[in-house]
Amino acid sequence: MKAGGKVIFIDRDGVINKDPGGWTEHSYVTRWQDFHFLEGSLDALTLFKKFGFKVVIISNQAGVGRNLFSREDLDRVTVKMLTAISNHGGMIENIYYCTHKKEDNCNCRKPKTGMLEDAMDKYEVRPQETYFIGDSIVDVEAGARLGIETVFVLSGKTSLEESRKWPIKPDHVFSNLLEAARWITAKEKRRAERAFKRKEKGN
Repeated sequence: MKAGGKVIFIDRDGVINKDPGGWTEHSYVTRWQDFHFLEGSLDALTLFKKFGFKVVIISNQAGVGRNLFSREDLDRVTVKMLTAISNHGGMIENIYYCTHKKEDNCNCRKPKTGMLEDAMDKYEVRPQETYFIGDSIVDVEAGARLGIETVFVLSGKTSLEESRKWPIKPDHVFSNLLEAARWITAKEKRRAERAFKRKEKGN
């Protein structure tokens, strides 16, 4: 990977925290009381940090554009989320939120790729050297459009049975973020070991 280092793109709701659909006011996380880390997600983020991955969140938050909650509300939740992740030993490198409504027809709302492209440019990421982890078809479609390896987790709003009907299929499927993180970091460890052995032979 280029100078930007190893980067993992992750959706937020349904991947890091419990998806708010159907049980919170307006089906959005509008306050910290409605933000609940999914089991294992904090450990997953700590694992990514341990292996040197920069985690970048890519998330649609149209509730702001629909005036269901404010950008300040969103930012307050974000600060508390980042603090909890840091206290657990993890780290979020950056966060990209699209706050537009679907009818705004912006370039950033997933499955469009504006947020991903901006992040990839910033961190000099080549698509074949990263992953996008999400819980819905918009995540898989956005990643696939750019040639990113897509990881679908079953901890959000979409079941495995539903995903089988998608016109675009994810490259990998895992139960949750921790399972995905263990697989990705194990793969990274094997890659590093192979590189070390090649270097040893070269000497």
